[in-house]
Amino acid sequence: MVASRNYGDFASEATFDIKPCDLHRLEKGPGTTAVMTREEGLQYYKTMQTIRRMELKSDQLYKQKIIRGFCHLYDGQEACCVGIEAAIKPTDHVITAYRAHGFTYTRGVSVREILAELTGRKGGCAKGKGGSMHMYTKNFYGGNGIVGAQGQIFETYNMAALWKLPCIFVCENNRYGMGTSVERAAASTDYYKRGYFIPGLRVDGMDILCVREAVKFAAEYCRSGNGPLVMELQTYRYHGHSMSDPGISYRTREEIQEVRSKSDPITLLKDRMVNNNLASVEELKEIDVAVRKEIEEAAQFATTDPEPPLEELGHHIYFNEPPFEVRGPNQWIKYKSVS
Repeated sequence: MVASRNYGDFASEATFDIKPCDLHRLEKGPGTTAVMTREEGLQYYKTMQTIRRMELKSDQLYKQKIIRGFCHLYDGQEACCVGIEAAIKPTDHVITAYRAHGFTYTRGVSVREILAELTGRKGGCAKGKGGSMHMYTKNFYGGNGIVGAQGQIFETYNMAALWKLPCIFVCENNRYGMGTSVERAAASTDYYKRGYFIPGLRVDGMDILCVREAVKFAAEYCRSGNGPLVMELQTYRYHGHSMSDPGISYRTREEIQEVRSKSDPITLLKDRMVNNNLASVEELKEIDVAVRKEIEEAAQFATTDPEPPLEELGHHIYFNEPPFEVRGPNQWIKYKSVS
């Protein structure tokens, strides 16, 4: 016999101690406690679990040669995108680098649209033309291949500070740039100080509550006319840089397993909810089952939806579609036959 529990048996909210942030040019930072309601916790858990399962399905589809081209998976870093989205407004603009699947989902794109984009189908969020690195929706611009150690990031810091722009520059420090560890690539790994004259925060990016509270603080700081802020989220990617990278030539399996066992963002959230009576193990398992079903249905759609026709190759480049035929590029275009 399985006993059921009433929702009234659960606590409505709980308060948690969170890791303090490291500060740069700030007298005060985010708080060291965070309140999470039961409803918030369940939503965070479902969203993070959906992203995790979506990425594992993407890995499977790639190995089956259904997804082709570049593919950068986000599993391990779920607390970053979910925590950020929990702290900002839908009207805020988010620009990401190429590891964009998680942010695409938190910005409102469905799993069906994301997987269909990965498989190059008409039902994808970019009509099957963008793939893994180029996903878009309202107020979201995915797939900028910006590398933070290049010069233009410092030019951007300078302009944002001069004009006091309300920008949060987020560095998702997953410890590796492709196959190079941060220690081998940077003389200083204090990335939150890279703005020099711009205030910065270093945050535990494996804890969704740390991320949420830090982004709330940063958003309020920027909206108050103080200018930009740099935020380093210390996180970890479980997969390699891309699907062509097994991810174990420059790090050990033991390192990956240690992070999974000690710092996994989904496990941390799950334990907090169960230990503080915000949810039961059985309830979270039900969410897991529902998520798996959603992912399988989305994958079925993504593998059966038609590919975009060739004649649409030049569509959706501009907001206002120009005529498909552009004069001049082909001198033979006006002739039906060249014989």
